[in-house]
This record gives sequence, structure tokens and C-alpha cells, in this order.
Amino acid sequence: MEPIHIQIIIGSTREGRFSEKPARYMYVELGKRTDVQAELIDLRDWPLPFFDQSVTPSYKKEPYPHEIVERWSAKVGEADGYIIVTPEYNHGYPAVLKNALDWVFKEWAHKPVGFVSYGSAGGARSVEQLRQVAIELSLVPLRPAIHIPGEMYMAASKANDAGVATAFAPMQERIGAFFDELIKLANALKPPHS
Repeated sequence: MEPIHIQIIIGSTREGRFSEKPARYMYVELGKRTDVQAELIDLRDWPLPFFDQSVTPSYKKEPYPHEIVERWSAKVGEADGYIIVTPEYNHGYPAVLKNALDWVFKEWAHKPVGFVSYGSAGGARSVEQLRQVAIELSLVPLRPAIHIPGEMYMAASKANDAGVATAFAPMQERIGAFFDELIKLANALKPPHS
């Protein structure tokens, strides 16, 4: 069986963001598995225009109006599942992440998504909102999520990669179970090759 392709999406483009630390950690940890092909996706590399189309992508029949959106569509479509790493901003998640989610539909549909969050209340409110959006996009959100507690955030925020791994070590078992669930769902939902 070929490896499951999981994209880890860095859901913030803010200067000085923390999200790339847990995203890189997830990427390295997933890379240790033989049943997964991990890919890191940074929304800084995808400066999508603000969504302004008259037709929602779920009803789209024509090509996307922007070349970068065509490329985004193809990139999202490559994956069998996703991990979205997101901060919590004002009880929600970043606008840049919502815009990236909104531009495509069929590329997300019928694939699992897991969330890694941080911020006030461990980012729980951003994940709560993202679960609703995921369902509307026909994504299958995992029940478990990884909420980075404040003390872990503080320890990892100023650390190098080795220090981040040390800071996240107490969550290693939970993260492993999170990966297992994501991969199990991705295998179950992956369409058979024709």
C-alpha cells in the first residue's frame, strides 16, 4: 500500500508567528513513519486573493479565475488528509486560513482533517469554529485535537527545533494517537485506484 499523503498547513502568516514551530515538529514526527508522506504547506507561500466570486466553489463548473488559485486547487487535491496548525485570534482563527479554505471545495471533500492549536484556552475556540467549517466543506474532522497549553507554548516559543521537541515531549503519546486516527481515517476514505 502506498503511503498516505498528509499536508500540514501553517494557518498563520503573521510576523513572528509561533505556528511554524508545532507545524515543523508535526512534519518531523510524521516523517518518521513509513505509512505517511508528509508535506509542509505554508500559507505565506500562497498569497491567494481575497475570495470574491459570485459562485461558491461547491457549484463551480469553470476554471478558477486566478492562476495561483488553480495551483492551490491542485496542491490541496494532492493530499489524502490534512493537519491544520492554527492560533486563536479573538476567539477565532486567522482570516488568511478561512480564505484558503473558502477558495476550493471538491479538493477538500471526503478527506480527514486534524487540528493543532494554541492561544487563549489552548486554541479550543478556533478549533470549534474550524470543525463547523470543515463539515461544510465535506471534510471529516477528527474528534481529538492537539491543544498546546500555555506553559508548553512558552517553553517552545523561544526554543530551537531540539528545544521544541523537548517542550512537546509530554504530549508525544497523544500526538501519536492523533496521527494514528488521522491515518486510519485517510486510509478508510481514500478512493480505490481504478
